[in-house]
Amino acid sequence: MNILPDLFLTFAKVGVMTFGGGYAMLPILQREVAEKKGWATEDQLADYYAVGQCTPGVIAVNTATFVGSSQAGVAGGVWATLGLVFPSIVIILVVAAFLQGFMDIPWVIHAFNGVRAGVVALILSSVLKLLKGAVMDWTTRIIYSVTLALAVLGMFLSAPEGTLGMVMGVLCSPVTLVVLAGASGLFIRGVRGELKR
Repeated sequence: MNILPDLFLTFAKVGVMTFGGGYAMLPILQREVAEKKGWATEDQLADYYAVGQCTPGVIAVNTATFVGSSQAGVAGGVWATLGLVFPSIVIILVVAAFLQGFMDIPWVIHAFNGVRAGVVALILSSVLKLLKGAVMDWTTRIIYSVTLALAVLGMFLSAPEGTLGMVMGVLCSPVTLVVLAGASGLFIRGVRGELKR
């Protein structure tokens, strides 16, 4: 049962150090969960992130739940999730009470702009780390390239109204992309297995 407080404190530490949402949390999760605690490998974290992208809720919370559940069942998932969201709840309550009066001060505006720039660097660092472990051969390069192209297309292309817009919206959604990428990987590995026989 000692792992439950450990899960809570570890994820509370992750929660209090993170600005910018789930993607910016990945490097901290990699350090605390994979390197220090050994609760998951970097590949497992990438898998948790992929599934967390497809399931309802916030990616970071879903990842905390997955890690906690893998270590201590349902109780572990609950404690890890509570640990992750607890600092955010406290910070939001404090900010809501005091920040409204400070939002127009120039140095506060500049500080928030600096935080945003730092978050972009953290996300880029996470992407590069995951890329090394995930894109290993020509098959994964093709799957990565097609998925990236569709994701960028979904972000920047304003699809027209009607059927085409609906099709593009469904095709470029994160859920569809993760499912298609996973199915492609399974299919290619299956074909390779049959060719070896």
